[in-house]
This record gives sequence, C-alpha cells and structure tokens, in this order.
Amino acid sequence: MADTATKNTTADSGAAPIKTLASAMAGVNLSGDSEAPIADRPMPNRKVVGLTRRMSFTGRPIDIVRDACSTQRNELVSLFGRWLELGAASPHLMPHQLMDELAAIGAKTGNPELCFTPFANLLRTAVEAVVLAPSISMALRPRAGSWMYLRFNVDELSADEISAGQYLAFKEQLVDGYAASVEHNPYKVLEIDLGPFNRNFPRMNMAQSIGQGVTFLNRHLSSSMFQGGMNGGVNEGKLQLFEFLRGLSHKGQHLLVNPHKLLSLQQMQQALLRGDRYLDEFDDEAPWEDFGGRLSELGFEKGWGRDVALVREQFRQLLDILQAPDADGLERFLGRLPLVMNVVIMSPHGYFGQSNVLGLPDTGGQLPQEGGESWVDDELGMPGMAGQVVYILDQVRALEQEMRRRLYEQGLEYITPRIMVVTRLIPQAMGTTCNERIERIHGTEHAYILRVPWRDESGRVLKKWVSRFDLWPYVERFTLDVEREIMAELGQKPDLIVGNYSDGNLVASLLAHRMFVTQCNIAHAIEKTKYQDADIKWREMDATYHFSCQFTADLIAMNHADFIITSTYQEIAGNDTLVGQYESMKAFTMPDLYRVVEGIDVYDPKFNIVSPGADQDIYFPYDAQERRLTSLHPELRELVYGSAEAPLAVGVLADPNKPLLFTMARLDRVKNLTGLVEWYAKSERLRKLVNLVVVGGVIDPEDTGDREERAECEKMHGLVTKYNLKGDMRWIVAQKNRVRNGELYRMIADSKGAFVQPALYEAFGLTVVEAMTCGLPTFATCNGGPSEIIKHGKSGFHIDPYHGEAAANIIADFFDKCAKDPGYWQRISKGGLERIYSRYTWEIYAKRLLTLSSVYSFWKRVSNLDRAETKRYLEMLYVLRLRPLIEKVPLAVDDPEPSEAGGAIPPSPRSPQPRHFF
Repeated sequence: MADTATKNTTADSGAAPIKTLASAMAGVNLSGDSEAPIADRPMPNRKVVGLTRRMSFTGRPIDIVRDACSTQRNELVSLFGRWLELGAASPHLMPHQLMDELAAIGAKTGNPELCFTPFANLLRTAVEAVVLAPSISMALRPRAGSWMYLRFNVDELSADEISAGQYLAFKEQLVDGYAASVEHNPYKVLEIDLGPFNRNFPRMNMAQSIGQGVTFLNRHLSSSMFQGGMNGGVNEGKLQLFEFLRGLSHKGQHLLVNPHKLLSLQQMQQALLRGDRYLDEFDDEAPWEDFGGRLSELGFEKGWGRDVALVREQFRQLLDILQAPDADGLERFLGRLPLVMNVVIMSPHGYFGQSNVLGLPDTGGQLPQEGGESWVDDELGMPGMAGQVVYILDQVRALEQEMRRRLYEQGLEYITPRIMVVTRLIPQAMGTTCNERIERIHGTEHAYILRVPWRDESGRVLKKWVSRFDLWPYVERFTLDVEREIMAELGQKPDLIVGNYSDGNLVASLLAHRMFVTQCNIAHAIEKTKYQDADIKWREMDATYHFSCQFTADLIAMNHADFIITSTYQEIAGNDTLVGQYESMKAFTMPDLYRVVEGIDVYDPKFNIVSPGADQDIYFPYDAQERRLTSLHPELRELVYGSAEAPLAVGVLADPNKPLLFTMARLDRVKNLTGLVEWYAKSERLRKLVNLVVVGGVIDPEDTGDREERAECEKMHGLVTKYNLKGDMRWIVAQKNRVRNGELYRMIADSKGAFVQPALYEAFGLTVVEAMTCGLPTFATCNGGPSEIIKHGKSGFHIDPYHGEAAANIIADFFDKCAKDPGYWQRISKGGLERIYSRYTWEIYAKRLLTLSSVYSFWKRVSNLDRAETKRYLEMLYVLRLRPLIEKVPLAVDDPEPSEAGGAIPPSPRSPQPRHFF
C-alpha cells in the first residue's frame, strides 16, 4: 500500500505527524534559506507545549468557542491576529501552526494554562484552517470520520458553526476568480451528497468498530430480518434464506436444495430433522456416497459436506438459525456454503506479469515525472505499482488453495475453481509476456492472467504502454471487451469481482453492475492523499495526472462496491492526527467541477480489515533448518560481511561477532533510512552492542534519476563520513530478489540480530510482516500500519521516528537485556511469530475474503444491501460527469516505428454501446 502521510520536520523533531503526505509537506522550507516567510518555516526542533492532540473536549464546539470569546477575549484577539498574519503569507494553515501560535500567546502572556483550556482541547482536533480576512474557517475532526466546521469573524470576535458545503465554498475562494462567479450564480455548482441514500441504512457509530463491517452488518440485519413469525407465523427472513438456498446451482446443477422437492420452508425444516436423525446411523467419517441417496430423496443435493460430520454440522447450524438465529452462527453457515467458484480480479494498468516486469513503468520501473521524480510505492524499492503485482499474485495462490479446500470439504471436489486476473494486453511487451493473451499463474492449477487489449472506438489496438494516469479513454471499451472475454473463458458469470486501484475498481464497478455480481474493492493507494490541494487545485495538475477523472472514478467505485477490504484500520480512518485514505473522500471540492459534501462514510459496514501476509514459501522461521537455502549462504555472507564496496556496498564490518541490526527499504525521505543511520551514529551505546546493516537505494547518486533518492544517497554518504561508520555499518545496494531476501532475514536472525523499520509513516508494513515471519525481533514506526501489527513489548517494539534518541535507547535496551538474558531474544521472536500466525498470513486472508464474499452475496440478494437507489445516482454521475471528463483526455498515439511488435491483433467490430452502461 502507498504511503499517505509524512512529517514536515526533521526526523528528530518532537511534533506529531499531521494529515497527509501532501499537507504535511506544505509550508516546509526545503531550500535551506534562513529567512523563509513565516508560513514557510518548519516547526522548531522542540516539543511545543500543548501540541500533543487530545480528544478531550466536552460540550458543543460552538458553545466552547463562544465561551472563550467571552472569557479569553484578549488572548483570542492576539491569537486571531497571529493567524491572520500567517494567512496573509499562506491562507491554508496546518494544525501545528494553529497550536504553535496558541502556545506562543500563552508564553507571552505568562499563561501556559492557555494550552489546556477547553478551547485549546477543541483546537487540537483541527485538521486545517482557511484564512481570508476578516474570516477564518476551520475543519475540526473530534474523532475518526466525524467532522464539523466553524467560521470565525475576527473583527466581531464571533463564531458560527457551518455546514460542509459552506466550508468548502469558503475554501474555494483560494482559487482566483472562482468564488466571485459562484457568488454571483450559486446554481452553477453541483453538490454531490450521498448521505441521504444511506440515512435508513445500518451504520456503525463507534470508531473502534470501523473496519469490522461484516460483523456489524450480520448482527443488525439478522436481528431485524429474523424477528417476528412467533406463534406459528412465518418469518420473512427465514423465507428469504430458504429461497436463497433453493436458488443455488452450478452450471445448471442444483446445490444443497432441490427446489422441485422442497417447496416450502416448513418442508425443508422437517427434511433437515429427518436427515439429521438418519445421519446418526453412520460413522462421522462416512462419505457422501454412503448416505447421499437417502438425503437426495429428502430433497437435498451435494454441497453440505463430504462426510457425515460436516453434513450434520451444517444441518444443525441451519436448524439453529431457523429456530434461534444469531449473527455469528449465520456467518459461519454462510461462510461454508458453495458460493464462490469463479473469481475475476481486475488490474488493468501497467505491465502485469510474473517475470521481467520489475523495472518497467507502473509495475516496478522508473517513470520520470515533472522535476525528475519517479513513482515508487513498494517497500523494498520497487518503483511504480510492483507492490500491487506481488500482492495480487500472492493473493491468487492463497485464494485458489482455499477455494479448493472448501470445495473438497463441501463434497464438490469435481468442481474446478477458476480465478482470472484480467489486465491489459500490451503488444509492445518489452521482453515480458504481456503480449500473451493468457498465462497460467505459477503455483496454481486453474488461475490465469487474461490479457485484453485496449482499443479505440474504431477497434484499433493500442500497442504501447500507457501511464495509469492516461488510461481513462480506454476503460469503457475495455470493460465491454472484458465482459465478453470473461463469459467466453468461464462459460458463466463470476461469483466475485475484485477491483484493484482506481482503474481496476471502476472496471469492477461497471462489470458488477451489469452482471449483478458481488464486488470487492482494494484501493492500494488513493492518489488524492498524496498531493497538497490536489482537489481544490485540480486544474493545475489535470493536464498531467487527470485527477478530475481519477477522483470521480474513486468516488463512484467506493460507493458502488458491496464491500471494501483494507490492510489496516488507519487506511480507512487514520488516527488522532492523521486522516485516513478513505476518510479523505468524505468531503472535498473541485471548483468548476463539483463539491462533495458527503462522499464516503468510514462508518459504513462495507469496510473490512483483511490484512495480507508474507509468502510463507519464501519467508519462514530461521529455525526451520530443513527448509533453509544453504546454497545462498556463501554469497549472502559475502554480501553482509565481505570487503567489496562501491558500487555494491559501503563499509566493512570490523567486528563480525556482534549481532546485526538490519533494515531494508527504498531510499527516500519517508522510509527514513538516513534517520536510522543518524540515530545509530549518535548512540555510542548502540554502536558498541551491534553492527548496522542497511539495504536500500543506490550507492552512487549518479545511478538514479530520482531527485529524492539522490539527495538521500548523498546524505547517507555524508553521515558515514561524519561519524566514521565504515567499521560499524554496511550499506548495501537495493536487493530485489525475494527468495534471497527471505534467507537474508534468517541470516540476520542467526546472528541474534533484529529488524528496524524506521519510516516516518508506513501505510501497512510488509517488511515488518516478512521479518516477523522469519522469527526476527522487530522494531517499527509507531506511525501507521506497523503500530497495529506489533504489540509493543510482546511481539516487537514501537519506535517514534521523530524521537531518534529515544528510539536508539529502546533498541539498545533490547540488546542489553538479551546479553543478560539470552532467552529474552527467543521470547520476542516467538511472540512475533505467534502474532503473525494469528492475523497476518495469506491463509487467514483467503479464508476471510471468501467468507466476506459469501456473507455480502447473501445480504445483497435478500436485503437492500445492493442499494439500487445509490447506484442509479452513481450511474447519473458516471454518465453526466465522468464520461465528459474522460472525453477530454487525449488518446495515446503509437510510435510510428515500435521497437517491439507483438502478435497481430486484428481490429474488432465496435462493441455495442448499452442504453445504460451500468
């Protein structure tokens, strides 16, 4: 998953991280000039009194503000004046600026308690403020997903609570000339509000419940649907469940229930009781063939289980649901039904393949952007969308294995589960297999990559690669072609469509709506969270990135999906100081396009946390000696302990007997490898205890076209020289061979070392999971996903990347304790493995994803979970807003002399355009 937040100070600053990667970088003086404007100055390298956010205010916000205006008039006059001064230089203020000025006023007036008043506590919930004298509007976030807005009139020292729409309208005044035209004609603004469609839909109300949607949904809907029907009456929910079971089939063959024999709910209940008594005549291990004939006479078909024990368990589970339903029992029952046999996974953009794709654009390659930057989102330094490719391939292997296991237990082993990963066919394949229509996925039996070419309206195939930001003109035609190809390959509709990233999620939405198939979305990265003011200043970026299309597509796909899975809670709803990726889509404005006053609600029960794992064929415990790749040991020892230096490494370890403190990531500011090196360099205690091994980036700054990587590379060389680290530290060029990296983790464990993930922010933390899966004690950032993965002091340790000295002491304390108590290292190693096996494996992931699909499929068919009204609204948004925006995106033009031609792909007749695409 992509990083969504960072920090606008140095790594040793005492301040808390704020909002998103883009907004955190706003207002930072990167030039090194000492006389930057006041709004551009970075926060001081000290802990500001009262800066830490505490969600502790009570009462209505507007009452708190009005009381402060009455009782703290002098202080607020000074404070508002300082905010206006800041706003004159830069009208968009960040939380630390608001709190810094409050602390300064308190110090100036000799009243440090000013930082602990109800008004100060309220101010700690601010996400941003917009200053346009004499008014200041502020967005407050007292808890995850809950927002309110205030407007201050500085001249009158007054305040009012305003709506999201009013706040966005005020913010739009930052765009030159736009506000005046809107004020003259307010009807020119389209406001998108999906809130009314969900008013009668079940919604969670506790922040700790976010990401546990299926649990809440089951409890709510089962309690409402299965009520009534007392005293002999028939319950509507039970009837719907009965009809749902009667309708299950596969390729024309009835499953579970024969609808021609069991004609009523009462008849099925009686048959279940008779069948249960009949099964008592057999051993638990007796196969279906021994008793299936009699059950067939009662009206039951295959799919209940392969033996007596499994069939009896399902029979009794269903009887319990019909007699005394409970949410957990319903989930267990639905999760074991044969509902998912064919899965389609959408990942249209980039070079999607199993080999030779890392290093290519949008798949793991350097794609220079403006200013020489390149897109990088994988933790190990694979640029582009390599993380998404690896994620999907690991996901597919786990899903197929779980689907086969379930079908076997259901007695349906004769059914072949199929998984199709649908992506783009690229004739100019750059030495990859991306010009092959179909390719079996390694490690599977019936999972394939299906590639469908992009065609223009005339049917001409586009041969060259196109950036994920420029693909929008091809999406609709691609979707229609994919629908045909899927039906041809599978012979029927899929049972589940999984979208990936913005383009894949939109295609999944269009397909799922037309085919009435359960849809799951996975964002991987929401681009809106990466750029400062990417929404309000979308016009400045649209020619390059086409965010008008992407953000609209995201809005449609998020609301269309039946369920959404994320790796962490923070991806959905952030934390006290960070707005979640999905939460950022709640309210925003794109002037001249639309205002979103209610876009996505993170309390919606469609959100579920399903964390991925590490490939356990590659990443396994260090003490599994029979599996160790001993043939790699000589070259790995040379890599770590050898004398070879640039361009492969820097530094030679003088004392190879010390434990190894290990880190591996790409070399950029957010991953903070240079921060870790500086902590280590400054800690004499830590340097005496361990050697430091850093794997990441390039050794020669001239070997990269990425400006940020080059700067970090030069900084690393400077630290090595300044602190004379060459005997204590070894810095190794980035290693992208996953198999070898797995053995490298284990070799570090052999030294009784540890892994450190020092990032300023990490959305998930795949390297943390990899290290822990190998049994390596792990220290990881407290900002982001790793804080959820690790239980501090039991399965690893949290470190604050903004307090480097404290982080170094935590690491040193660990190694000190290990030296005194050798069993301590083993206990932390074991705790990490137990944590991984309980929550972070692909096996757990696959089981959960298939259960979610079954549960949401059931509710989609028997309740209003399909949200037909919302989807009609989304259809209008697609046709009236997104399609016209897509028409403005230029079509890509093939090179006149392509360097590599693929197989001949004839133009196809134009796909018929449906009357309603949805």
